Amino acid sequence: MSEITENEVVETATEKEAVAAAAPVEAAVEEVSYHAVEKGGSITAIWEMRGRHHVRTIDPRSVEGRHLLGTPESSEAAAG
Repeated sequence: MSEITENEVVETATEKEAVAAAAPVEAAVEEVSYHAVEKGGSITAIWEMRGRHHVRTIDPRSVEGRHLLGTPESSEAAAG
């Protein structure tokens, strides 16, 4: 039987901490993408995705939604 010395225990804990610290970095690297949801010929929602996970839904009529779609902000003023 082999005995575990104090140094070996510290090394193992340090290795676990290094792996745990690296995990959030990998998650932050996941690509953010946007997907337009179309229904009846018009865009009804924009999905923000991080990797394969849905993060949030953006209204295409909002300022951020218009920005993502490339619609000019002055379109409401011209239509009104």
